[in-house]
Amino acid sequence: MNRVLIRYTTYLQLFLAVLMAGGCSTTQPFFAGESPDLQYYLNSATRIEYPDVEIDRLAETEMATEPLSIGNHDYQFWDLTVEECVSIAMQNAKFFVTTSGNAEFRQNVAAQFTSASADQLGSIYDVAIQQSTTQSIPLTIDGAGNRTLPRGVLRANQIGGVEDALAEFDAQASGFLNYSTTDRPANSVNSTVSTQESKAHDFTQQYALSKRFATGGVATFRQQTLYGSNNTPTVAQGGLRQVAGTYTALLEAQVQHPLMRNRGTLINRIPVVLASLNEDVAIADFEIQVRNLVRDVEVNYWNLYVAYRNVSTAVIARNSAIATAKFAELNLENGTGTVQELAQAQGQYYNFRARLEGALSGSNLPGNDRLGVYGSERALRELMGLAPTDGRLIRPIQEPTLARVNFDWEEVTTEMLYLSPELRKGRTVVKQRELEQMSAKNQLLPEVNLSLLYRWVGVGDELGYGSRSSIPGPLPGSSALSSLTGGNYQEGAVRLEYTPSAIGGRRERSRIRGSQLRLKQSMAFVQEAERLMVSQLSEAVAKLATHYQQIQTTAQEWQAYETEVEARQTEFRGGRSQVNVVLQSQQRKAEAQIKYYQALGEYNKSLNYIDYLKGTMLANSNITLAEGPWNKKAYWDALERARERSAGKHKVYGVSRPNVVRQGPLRDAASASQVIGSGVTHDGQLPPDASFNASNLDGVRMNAMADDLMPFTQPVPMPEDLPLGDLGTSPSDLMAPLPTPQALPDRLNEAGDIMQLSYQQPAEQRALVKSATQSSATHVGDVEFDNAPIPVRRKPLPTR
Repeated sequence: MNRVLIRYTTYLQLFLAVLMAGGCSTTQPFFAGESPDLQYYLNSATRIEYPDVEIDRLAETEMATEPLSIGNHDYQFWDLTVEECVSIAMQNAKFFVTTSGNAEFRQNVAAQFTSASADQLGSIYDVAIQQSTTQSIPLTIDGAGNRTLPRGVLRANQIGGVEDALAEFDAQASGFLNYSTTDRPANSVNSTVSTQESKAHDFTQQYALSKRFATGGVATFRQQTLYGSNNTPTVAQGGLRQVAGTYTALLEAQVQHPLMRNRGTLINRIPVVLASLNEDVAIADFEIQVRNLVRDVEVNYWNLYVAYRNVSTAVIARNSAIATAKFAELNLENGTGTVQELAQAQGQYYNFRARLEGALSGSNLPGNDRLGVYGSERALRELMGLAPTDGRLIRPIQEPTLARVNFDWEEVTTEMLYLSPELRKGRTVVKQRELEQMSAKNQLLPEVNLSLLYRWVGVGDELGYGSRSSIPGPLPGSSALSSLTGGNYQEGAVRLEYTPSAIGGRRERSRIRGSQLRLKQSMAFVQEAERLMVSQLSEAVAKLATHYQQIQTTAQEWQAYETEVEARQTEFRGGRSQVNVVLQSQQRKAEAQIKYYQALGEYNKSLNYIDYLKGTMLANSNITLAEGPWNKKAYWDALERARERSAGKHKVYGVSRPNVVRQGPLRDAASASQVIGSGVTHDGQLPPDASFNASNLDGVRMNAMADDLMPFTQPVPMPEDLPLGDLGTSPSDLMAPLPTPQALPDRLNEAGDIMQLSYQQPAEQRALVKSATQSSATHVGDVEFDNAPIPVRRKPLPTR
């Protein structure tokens, strides 16, 4: 004993010595097989890491080439019509690179696209996602396997898709197994009916199938098997029990049905209808996104057309400035000009050159086109789902229309109020609020539920069929299943539950009041939306007339300044005018020409915007929205279901209201305004040519509001410029070569390295100009103006 005590004391002393030698400092534990590389060591909890995700990149992303700019004109023209651009955009669109709403001018959202989430942008997946949205609350059952009756009221934003709402009526199977034992002292003495210690074995098995009906009721079929045995004395032991353990087999059929609250098909189908209306809202949003994309493509198409015309105008103005500077230099050499005139002419050239650079490649400087041809083409490519550059330059070959279009105000208003997806979406929300109000009012009723239960019972010493199945239970050798199928023991129960609303019903009444206010709010929103959309349509129709009138006005302005340029150049060549007068006239002519094409582009965009507002743009573009094809089995099942329903008998049960939600499929514009009649009239194109008539100004009053301003009543000559498709087939065909360095002043020689689009003059026009210049030359130093602009031809157009 002493030896053992001494040994343990020694161990304790050694342990205390080691502990005291180490002090109170913390130490790392020791691990067997420890590796020195510490590959699992992390010295930070938060850091930027790259996700392990593999996504194939689009070919438009990987195959993009160097952007087009000043000095890089490596491309071939890609001639497209507006219909072809829209078709390409529709084929490539997975996400709609556009904004919601119906504003006339919308910003380019490509820059905001990458910083947004997928849920914030419209896509082709939105409707399918809405249809497959589910609730997080599963179907619930009670301990007996019964589907619980619905409680409370639902709102449209609290449910998922139609399939999810219909799942509420799916049959729900459930079951359980339970085994327990009992082993405890009992408060009794040993006798024929009790023992001092209670020992028992209990087993319960249940399987139930429960389904909820559209009327609000719940039907349940339930099967149970019970087994119980204990140590209570049996008959053989001098007790009163036949056997030590018995089996009980049960079959139950139960029906629960509400009599007041949640009764009827109308109330119980409200979640399904709300889910269906949510899909209608998603479809309306999808239509809005498609419509906006088509609108943006067409707007950018005409912007690109105007950008091309700006380049052509800038080329003509630049060449005219070069010719003027050339003549000013010759005058200076002959002693008839001044250095100031030459410097002013050279400055005009550089001014037009800067405009040409901005019109071609875009510039953020004030007064320049921010995008230019290259930037406008990139913006169009973003909407079309193409790479920013791929060796081709989109060129609009569809000329804008010059036809005058008059709209019947009542007809276009009727079409807009019926076909507008925004207004249709608002009315769908109103219908949802009406259904929510019905559900809220139903919750004010007391909850009265009737329950009917019928049960078949079988009891036996054994569960299955034994050799002596004719023995009645629970005698030894009897069968519980045999007793059950014999049908000798049956039970029933009737239960009526009554639970009124809380005294005062403040929550229910507040819910009703809230639903009423939301309904009024939605209805007022639709009314205000209709009023504002009529205002937008009014502005669009007014701008259409303004833009058409401005086409005529700017055409005459262009013609007047063109005549002035011709006269000023003749005077300048004859020494009767100063160079600054010629340069100013060239400036005015270039600005008038640009304004003409801008007015022409805005007129065509106004036509598109009216179709956009009144809901006919997709139909006029031959675009229809429809679901994709199903598999063959789906059509087969639908046909079988339709035949099954046709073979049945129609029966209205519960509470039902036909045509409570929708009026039917959306009709076309002609059906929407058939009571008014067609009000769209095409007055043909613009009037034929004629010279300026001063009698047009007779009777014009100089009043402050200009209420006497009326459209032109006399024929107006319209310039006929070459279509963009006729300006060449490659960049080399459209690049106007600058005059040779020998023909330019020394300070203009460095301009020869720029390549720009050019206005190609027909050969017969160049010959006419050359002969006219030679015949009108009066100065000794006259030269040929091969680069001077040529007056555009005018084409007579039919009158109204």
